[in-house]
Amino acid sequence: MEMQFDRIPVAYLQKLTGQLRTQEQTLEVRLPDGMPDIGRVLGAWGQVVVRGKEWNGDHMAVSCGVMAWVLYTPEDQEGVRSVEAWLPFSMKWDLPDTRHDGKILASCLLKGVDARSTSARKLMVRATINALGEAWLPGQAEYAVPAGTPEDVQMLTTTYPLMLPKEAGEKPFALEEQVNLPAGPKLEKLMHYCLQPEILDKKVMAGKVVFRGTAALHILYRAEDDKLYTYDCDLPFSQFAELEGEYDRDPAVTVWPCVTGVDLAQDEEGALQLKAGLLGQYLVCDREMIPVTEDAYSPRRSVTPIYEELQLPAVLDQRTQNISADVSQQADVQQVVDVAFYPAYAPMEYTPTGMRVSLPGQFQMLYYDPDGELRGLTAPWEGEWSWDMDRDSMAHICLNPTGKPQAVPGAGMVALRGEMLLNAVAGAGQGMRMITGLEMGEPEKADPNRPSLILCRKGGRRLWDVAKETGTTVEQIMLANRLEGEPEDNTVLLIPVI
Repeated sequence: MEMQFDRIPVAYLQKLTGQLRTQEQTLEVRLPDGMPDIGRVLGAWGQVVVRGKEWNGDHMAVSCGVMAWVLYTPEDQEGVRSVEAWLPFSMKWDLPDTRHDGKILASCLLKGVDARSTSARKLMVRATINALGEAWLPGQAEYAVPAGTPEDVQMLTTTYPLMLPKEAGEKPFALEEQVNLPAGPKLEKLMHYCLQPEILDKKVMAGKVVFRGTAALHILYRAEDDKLYTYDCDLPFSQFAELEGEYDRDPAVTVWPCVTGVDLAQDEEGALQLKAGLLGQYLVCDREMIPVTEDAYSPRRSVTPIYEELQLPAVLDQRTQNISADVSQQADVQQVVDVAFYPAYAPMEYTPTGMRVSLPGQFQMLYYDPDGELRGLTAPWEGEWSWDMDRDSMAHICLNPTGKPQAVPGAGMVALRGEMLLNAVAGAGQGMRMITGLEMGEPEKADPNRPSLILCRKGGRRLWDVAKETGTTVEQIMLANRLEGEPEDNTVLLIPVI
């Protein structure tokens, strides 16, 4: 005869892909009429902007671009000039063919931007983007529970609290601010600017994802005295997004911010007006209590379990780590004008003890040397982060630059420092074996010659294993030995035989 099990559905989000893409784009830029010829290129700065995301059945795509600014000194004139350029990118990830569209989470980082002159009137601008794209689709699994258990059949059931991804989405919002520069020489020309969002707090409450943070605005400008100045300010924001699911406990939420547009322009009265678009992308994970029947037997008849694998994308661990990037470079620096830091992703490497990831980065600095000459400097940085975890786990990381990069000049050297926030998630890499049915023989009569009580040393076994081997139950062993839990391994047990 066969013992039936009921199937209980559990809903979750299935990640179809979570791959890293690196793409390079070059663009030839001709100087606008009226700008002086190129003498010396000082460097290039950039801002990544995500334009849109699209799900197309067998693939997903993210369209983005880099707003680039190239600074140069004219050939026959003093001062510094800035040339703007837009480098479009289109990133694509292949997917299993799906009937329904899912949710796309994307994190795009500017790995580096540089420029060189190809003639007195032309520049070749190059930018490299790292993009981590994740595709999430609703999924469903089923775990099995006994529909009814005969008295003589013993079940070993363990309940696992699994953190499962449940819901993903995004909240677009806008920032419009008037930016007031400090008192001093008036602004004449914007050289470059960037907006860096950072999430400071996030949680799920009252059916909503609530998050707050700041958008750090950095500006380099030339004033009417023909000198360069920088200005930094933090623009706070607070947003919420309605959730589709209901969450009774305290679910975990991760929020990835990105910039979808940024424009900084001077109005008729000379004030700077910022108009920016931001996107808060979120993933909600909630805990599910999943009972798994792992073993079964009967002291009075043969029992053959029927097993299946329960595959669930459980989140095993999450880490948040602040990482500093420090590098020293040879340079005779009289005064630092501006510094930027561009961290990037690199492929993960699995080791015998866990996971290791390389963290490349690039510093871009503008400075005056002791002779008063304006110069640019590019300095690469290589870092590393490791995580001890189960070898069967799968992990992914998300990076976000934070804070303001620093440059401290010394004797013939300059010390550069940047900061980034790393979020890492480890997920289950294999399923759990569960019983979904039992093939049972007919009950047998008890052997009258069998002893009613035996002695047994526990050894390194569980009480469950002892009971199964000796033809009794865990409950009977615990009653006979007055136990409240698992005894020590060297314990001699009284085994009442059923």
